[in-house]
Amino acid sequence: MTVPHRYQDPLAIQRVLNTARTIAIVGLSDNELRASYFVGYYLRRHGYRVIPVNPRAPEILGETSYPSLLDVPDQVDIVNVFRAPQALPEIAAQTVRIGAGALWCQFGVINETGATIAEDGGTTVIMDRCIKVEHARYAGRMHWLGFNTQRITSIRSGLQ
Repeated sequence: MTVPHRYQDPLAIQRVLNTARTIAIVGLSDNELRASYFVGYYLRRHGYRVIPVNPRAPEILGETSYPSLLDVPDQVDIVNVFRAPQALPEIAAQTVRIGAGALWCQFGVINETGATIAEDGGTTVIMDRCIKVEHARYAGRMHWLGFNTQRITSIRSGLQ
């Protein structure tokens, strides 16, 4: 499925990342081997407050986990979604209801109905993009292996 460019606009992505402080991750797993856990861990390491939304776990990453977005007692800047695309319309409606500024849908979480619900509610939508990858890209933390080596050179060691 092709995602409309407006959901992957680099300026919108940068604005959302640079203005947010609190990210609710819907579908955050307590399993350290899952992508959602790694993304949550990465975001915490880079200064964001991460709020888990998972009805099956009481606590993830040292934070209370909530059964739904409607149960989160704090203001949320970004709702990051690690759920199946068919769950997106309900999550988008909850995102609008809690007044979050952005709905961020991870790779493969594509649902036009959900995007329309969020947009009609005044919420910025980022779709089919990984928040960790985009943060690393715009924060200068991306290396060809996916992490920052702190070394600036075009010559790899041992190849001189």
